[in-house]
Amino acid sequence: MAGATQPGPPASGRPGNGPNAGWKPVAPALADAARYGLIAGALAFPILALRAEPDFSNKLVLQPRWSWMLFAALGAFLIRLVFALAPARAARPKPTAAEAPSAGARTATKAFAAFGLGIIVAWPFIVLLTLGPSGALKWIDNYGIQILIYVMLGWGLNIVVGLAGLLDLGYVAFYAVGAYAYALLATNYGVSFWLCLPLAGILAAFWGILLGFPVLRLRGDYLAIVTLAFGEIIRVVLVNFSALTNGDAGIASIPRVTFFGLPFVAGPKGFAAWFGIPFSPIHRVVFLYYLILILALVTNLVTLRLRRLPIGRAWEALREDEIACRSLGLDTTKIKLTAFSLGAMFGGFAGAFFAVRQGFVSPSSFNFVESATILAIVVLGGRGSQIGVAAAAIAIVGGSELLRELDFLKQVFGDNFDPTQYRMLLVGLAMVVMMNWRPRGFVSSRSPTIFLGERRAISADLVQEGRG
Repeated sequence: MAGATQPGPPASGRPGNGPNAGWKPVAPALADAARYGLIAGALAFPILALRAEPDFSNKLVLQPRWSWMLFAALGAFLIRLVFALAPARAARPKPTAAEAPSAGARTATKAFAAFGLGIIVAWPFIVLLTLGPSGALKWIDNYGIQILIYVMLGWGLNIVVGLAGLLDLGYVAFYAVGAYAYALLATNYGVSFWLCLPLAGILAAFWGILLGFPVLRLRGDYLAIVTLAFGEIIRVVLVNFSALTNGDAGIASIPRVTFFGLPFVAGPKGFAAWFGIPFSPIHRVVFLYYLILILALVTNLVTLRLRRLPIGRAWEALREDEIACRSLGLDTTKIKLTAFSLGAMFGGFAGAFFAVRQGFVSPSSFNFVESATILAIVVLGGRGSQIGVAAAAIAIVGGSELLRELDFLKQVFGDNFDPTQYRMLLVGLAMVVMMNWRPRGFVSSRSPTIFLGERRAISADLVQEGRG
């Protein structure tokens, strides 16, 4: 027919309808991947290519490791090439709203959560039956207690970062306050752990209020800088105030926790003798596991309850838009102070438990790396998501402990290779991947706690912009 146009072949460089539709040209992808490989090799040169080691005369000698740099460059090249050649994803429709999950989905979620909680509660007994007391000690302590400490810390920081939307880079300071509060009170005045636990939380909350006052008018990067400085100030005070804290030497011989007065020792007055069972050092570890589990569950329960109270809804309003929050007549000063104090309180509880578990505290245990790890747990898991924070803590802390089991890699990279040195590198890589894949975290749901009428999901265009 006149005026009709016939469809022609797709233009060069654009996806067509053939079997290779959506795939990008190979030559530009290779050039782009090569550029990434060169940049990765240049960045890896001062870190991986040369290693300073002392020789027999105690002088530093540079040992070349060119293969490591080549592996890093080749890995960056291949990863970028895969992403460059991957077919473009079809644009998803942008719904204005989505209905609430079905009753079946909610039931399945509750069943999965109940199953997971059952596994966590029965974890010590599962490991004991499988590996015995000697083999189970590491799995209960390193993979159980250690992970639960960071789960509790992540949930405490989630109040400040996830619910109130305040960036805090010095959260480890409250962790240190709780640890040193118990260490000083227990060693100098003989106060028991059960009395020191609430005192450590109160002292940490007090320091949280002191931090909150100077940052009431700060937002974004400025708030991050001030909280980072606060964490470093606390660490420097612990190092230099040696008359009270013993400086870098730390505080040792901290009294251990008892089972309501029954110590975990061999003897007629010990825990095992009281219950008529054979003494084993695993009893104390199992008790510490359930103690931190109860503290973590209390943290989660209190956080969930607070979210439904007026203060929780005020935190969410502050997170979404501080100007709109003020226009509603809400006192942002009280909102910020309550977020800092309550988040700090749970950090103080975790610090007191850390001190009684280790029996020793020093300023080196509360450096910036700890704050960065806790913040990474909250960001990777999903700000405001309790389940996401717990999953991220298991992945980061449990993954770090698994690196200790990779001794077979020494046969590939040499006897001096230590996989644990690359823990933060892997965490940073995970952050980069998540920021590109799921910018709002692994569990990115951030629905309002209270809603009118029917529950509606946040619009997809807001999610893509990072404002949802």
